[in-house]
Amino acid sequence: MLARVSASEPSASHIAADVRAGGSATAAVERSLALAEREQGHLNAFITVLADRARAASAAGPAGGPPGGALAGVPVVVKDNICVAHAPTTAASRILERFVPPYSATVVERIEAAGAVVVAKSNLDEFGMGSTNENSAFGPALNPLDHGRVAGGSSGGSAAAVAAGVVPVALGTDTGGSVRLPAAFCGVIGFKPTYGALSRYGVIAYASSLDQVGVVARSVEDVRLTFDVMRGHDPRDATSFADDRVEAGAAGRGPLRVGVITELAGSGMSPAALDSLTLARKKLTGLGVEVVDVSLPSVAHAVPAYYVIATAEASSNLARYDGMLYGGRLGTDAEGQEAVMTTTRGALFGREVRRRILLGSFALSAGYYDAYYGRAMKVRSLVAGELTAALAGCDALLSPTATGEAYRLGEKLSDPIAMYVGDVATCLANLGGLPAISLPCGSGETGLPLGVQLMAAARTDDALLDLASAFAAA
Repeated sequence: MLARVSASEPSASHIAADVRAGGSATAAVERSLALAEREQGHLNAFITVLADRARAASAAGPAGGPPGGALAGVPVVVKDNICVAHAPTTAASRILERFVPPYSATVVERIEAAGAVVVAKSNLDEFGMGSTNENSAFGPALNPLDHGRVAGGSSGGSAAAVAAGVVPVALGTDTGGSVRLPAAFCGVIGFKPTYGALSRYGVIAYASSLDQVGVVARSVEDVRLTFDVMRGHDPRDATSFADDRVEAGAAGRGPLRVGVITELAGSGMSPAALDSLTLARKKLTGLGVEVVDVSLPSVAHAVPAYYVIATAEASSNLARYDGMLYGGRLGTDAEGQEAVMTTTRGALFGREVRRRILLGSFALSAGYYDAYYGRAMKVRSLVAGELTAALAGCDALLSPTATGEAYRLGEKLSDPIAMYVGDVATCLANLGGLPAISLPCGSGETGLPLGVQLMAAARTDDALLDLASAFAAA
């Protein structure tokens, strides 16, 4: 097992402050590129290292932004389902292996305008479909703390890059926990904002009503810095909203109150995960926070509802990759359209992607729509209602992030249902469109890190980050 990343690794805020004071952006970027090259052979965290692009950007300064940008000279890794102009963007799929977008995602445009330098595109589960980063067409990303363990998914490469010290900040996407789970497994911080707080323009869609860009970092300060740069309305994404900061609903009532979700504080969680929850309760109590128990009975139905909705939306979103207009193609015109489509999708989509497309297509098919997708949407409304009611009396809800420490490589591949159940805590925030953050807390049976999750009401992202910052300082 490897040592955890040193606390002395430079933070994004320190790098930016140094560059604004006259320091060299090139030096920070070269250091990051050297570390990326060194760690790639151990971790497989990257699909593409953008050395030439990064060097040119660090020499030229921020793209359209002021010399003193908030992220001046900060090297950043971007998950490879988020478009970066003129850089390969594969979504870890063979069907997009040759795709080079002519434009960047809005979140990338905004961090680059603030002076950030994208040094690499990180590995992920294909199209974001997975919890371990073992479903990538380019091989799994490995955990920097134990190379025999998964980094978590789907944003495993982003979490591994931050945990290994390659960059202080990385972007990921979170559809059911894909930023928070790898952050917990790798011992770093993972933040999923309120749905709509960050534009999804330029993000390759998996499940559009659940997908959200997120941030992985080693400090809450760096999470906040990056989030503030990216947030706000984007006319190219109708689901995005203006940066209208809202206080927590329970604020002003006296001491902060955090509710522990009782359904996630017992059966299904490892003893170590429950110990981490106990530790978190003690930390919060020590901060003067009132900690109470909160029941969310619908948690029992959240995972099945989430996977019906996610797979249904995936079957629709991925229909565009048909071998005709988008993505790779196998076969010739002479074989006919149906044969080309069948061959292309069968060969260039990975096993897990094919499984989810089939499940989603079935859930949407005539005669089954109401029984599966319709019922799942009703459960989603039930979950969202229970979360809203609980957060009317609490500033945040607390649970373990994952059921235990990082899985061994291959441990869950033969039983996808066991892997899906690992999203039980994290998928709640996506179903409800709520902000949530995973913070390191405690260790598992083998000494690997564990995380706890704090989840708050919609649009109270800043209050959640304030609480997370106090928790991390404790």
